[in-house]
Order: sequence, then structure tokens, then C-alpha cells
Amino acid sequence: MILAELSVVPLGVGTSVSGYVKAALKELEKSTVKVKPTAMGTILEAEDIDSLLDAVKNAHEAVFDAGAKRVVTTLKIDDRRDKNLTIESKLEAIK
Repeated sequence: MILAELSVVPLGVGTSVSGYVKAALKELEKSTVKVKPTAMGTILEAEDIDSLLDAVKNAHEAVFDAGAKRVVTTLKIDDRRDKNLTIESKLEAIK
């Protein structure tokens, strides 16, 4: 499994960005990746890099489709291949 942290931020759209975040989340939820929104970004869990990057691309484009003229997308990937990595396993490791 691949874990990732995603942040998609529209620029120049005013103070509130929740509508744009909702558009990005809606696209992510159509994908095959597991989606866990948090207050400051979204955690993703994917079977492979292609499905992850396709989901991120669609989320990025959804913010433009929602009316943004400029979008900054930040993606941090944790791709561990020596053992199965999940959102739950990472959380369990810090308990």
C-alpha cells in the first residue's frame, strides 16, 4: 500500500475555500483510493502509484472546474515495500 498526504489549495478565491475542498474530495471519493479528510489535508491509501496519481490529478482538476484560476497542490508520498502499510497501521504504531 501507498500512503499519501494531499493538499489542494485554490489561490485568489477569497478567505473560505471549503467549496473547493468539497469539489476535490468528491473527485477523490470516485476513485479507488481510500480517502481520510483531516482539518489540514487529506490522507490517501492506494494500491499502486498509478491509482494514487490519477486520483490526485482528478482532485486537482476539480478545483479548476469549480472556478479557481490558480491551484497549488502538495503531495507527500510514503511508499513502503517491505511491509503492508495502511492508515490504521501507522496510527497504531504511534500509540
